[in-house]
Amino acid sequence: MIESRFSELRQKLTEALKRNQGRAILVSGGIDSGILAYLCPGAKGVTVNLNGKGEDLKYISILREPLGLDVIHVKVGVDEALSAVREIIRLLRSFDPALPNDLAVYFGMREVKRQGFRSIMTGDGGDELFGGYSYMQEIEDLDGYIRRISRSMNFSSNRIGEHFGLDVRQPYLDPDFVAFALSLGGDVKIKEEGGKIWGKWILRKSFELFLPPEFIWQGKRPLEVGSGMAFLRKIIADKISDEEFEEKKKAYPVKFYCKEHLYFYEIYRQEVGEIPKPGEGEDTCPGCDGGMPHGRRHCRVCGWVK
Repeated sequence: MIESRFSELRQKLTEALKRNQGRAILVSGGIDSGILAYLCPGAKGVTVNLNGKGEDLKYISILREPLGLDVIHVKVGVDEALSAVREIIRLLRSFDPALPNDLAVYFGMREVKRQGFRSIMTGDGGDELFGGYSYMQEIEDLDGYIRRISRSMNFSSNRIGEHFGLDVRQPYLDPDFVAFALSLGGDVKIKEEGGKIWGKWILRKSFELFLPPEFIWQGKRPLEVGSGMAFLRKIIADKISDEEFEEKKKAYPVKFYCKEHLYFYEIYRQEVGEIPKPGEGEDTCPGCDGGMPHGRRHCRVCGWVK
């Protein structure tokens, strides 16, 4: 019965957390980190937002009372966030347009370091393993797709944590838990509930009796949106005129998604240099002509998705 799978998922994740437990947890307001906070009540939560913007604080506030959640709120100013863009690009050696997501991770981990913690837990892997992204609803062979990406999952939090000397713990990526997640079919990962299609359905159902319904049945939003870092996009875009953007699109060997992408690329050129050419056994990225591991759909340098 499906109810037994709910119980098994809770048990498997609890065991994975025990093997990958840290003293702090990066709390985004989403269900992946919220579930970890529920399973590890003694951990100190850390959340980040830009000048009080974003929706994460709303969902974290929902958890405060029922979980007794103790959270450090890191409020980042616009100038401070823009200054950190250069360091993030240098650190990750990337100008991926999704970089505002990494800013929230960067400031959260910096605060964890300042607080004297040596380890931090993240919810990395929950979306990838349980069909959390909206585009996954259109994939015909969801099981095969998740199985393929599970072999090469890589998160910026690892490199950012290393930069700050932190041990990054990722319970969802525990090998035994990954094996369990892969044993579940796509039909319980993306499923209808209450007239709506939900990603991470089985993860939600497994914890719906233990967390507030308005939390567990929240929609998916990127970290940059929840943290408010997405507001930086307009600020950056306003720095580049339409004419300049069109000219530089022709001048540079990169297919830019947006003005922010160009802005990040020019910093990349200053801080990192030229884009690495494909090496032996690598494919050529259609977005920047750089090297991509064979079979990979996402370029770690420019962020292009095939």
